[in-house]
Amino acid sequence: MDSNISLNRWRLVLGKYADDQLAFQEENPAYREMDEVLEFLYERERGEERGGSLDPSQLTVPSWISKVRELFPRETIELMEKHALEKYELTALLKDKQTLEKMEPNINLLKCILQFKSHIKQEVLDTAKRIVATVAEELRRTLEQEIKPALSGKLDRNRSSHIRVMRNFDFKKTIRKNMRHYDLEANMLRIEKPYFYAATRHVNPWRVILAVDESGSMLDSVIHSAVMAGIFASLPTLKTDLFIFDTSVVDLTDRIDDPVETLMSVQLGGGTYIAQALRHAADKMEAPHQTIVVLVTDLYEGGSYAEMYREAMNIVESGAKLMVLTSLDPEAQPFYDKQAAKKMAALGAHVAALTPGRLAQWIAAIIS
Repeated sequence: MDSNISLNRWRLVLGKYADDQLAFQEENPAYREMDEVLEFLYERERGEERGGSLDPSQLTVPSWISKVRELFPRETIELMEKHALEKYELTALLKDKQTLEKMEPNINLLKCILQFKSHIKQEVLDTAKRIVATVAEELRRTLEQEIKPALSGKLDRNRSSHIRVMRNFDFKKTIRKNMRHYDLEANMLRIEKPYFYAATRHVNPWRVILAVDESGSMLDSVIHSAVMAGIFASLPTLKTDLFIFDTSVVDLTDRIDDPVETLMSVQLGGGTYIAQALRHAADKMEAPHQTIVVLVTDLYEGGSYAEMYREAMNIVESGAKLMVLTSLDPEAQPFYDKQAAKKMAALGAHVAALTPGRLAQWIAAIIS
């Protein structure tokens, strides 16, 4: 690497206060612009706050967004936007429609919109919702690839189906029925018509009740739970309910098909009353032996732990399956009350941190 380029990069890392000892090695306006953009954000690390402007150029939040996207690669843009919103809480990024429209729709921006949605002005709300819809749809498509194959039903090897799904491909019947098309000269079997197994139809679909803790530490799990609930609800093998809770319960079952309304209903933070959530889940059960209660929480109970354990035991003793998810996201890195988790497991609950795909497999193993 050219030594001047290397020195210039070090100067960018060290910031403006290194200018006397390590000035930029060449007159390239791009380095000064990059330095200005970095200072606008990371000067906050030194406790400097200039209210969205930078003398003498008067860089503003909207112009900062434009410059970031002009000067840096995509990976760096996403990281800087993430820092701006999460670490330095530049909520002005969510107050200007033009600014928000320029930002990359991704999971980090979605989380920031949910965290700071109380700061979003009314005229910016539609733009924010469009971003939520875009990211939720991308997440849904990704999760469907993991979830639907696991939950689409066992294969019925006595019936064929016209629905062409690779996982249902009937190799033996396809070969047997197409033997007359064998090409002796090419030594090749030509498949004129493939055959597929039908999926078993569940006459009495299982009921899945998703109870999701909306405390701030559970944000990733809340997002994945809301999107997964919509996927579950689209499957004939499952009847799905969804509610979120803190010290009160908000039932979102009637909005389960609309991830935007579901996610925008989340109020992060506040207390946690898990016992009440378990009681609400129990009240929704109609056929316990055909019911799975999925409690998504870090198990830090704001009320009585004894009451929480009592409500959990009631669900288990009713014959329903109780799954306590301490994390539900691709990383499945939980932060939870370990003593409470041990107690819940001793009561008969299945306690784990799972990826969405593993949760689908666990549910599939039960309903099959």
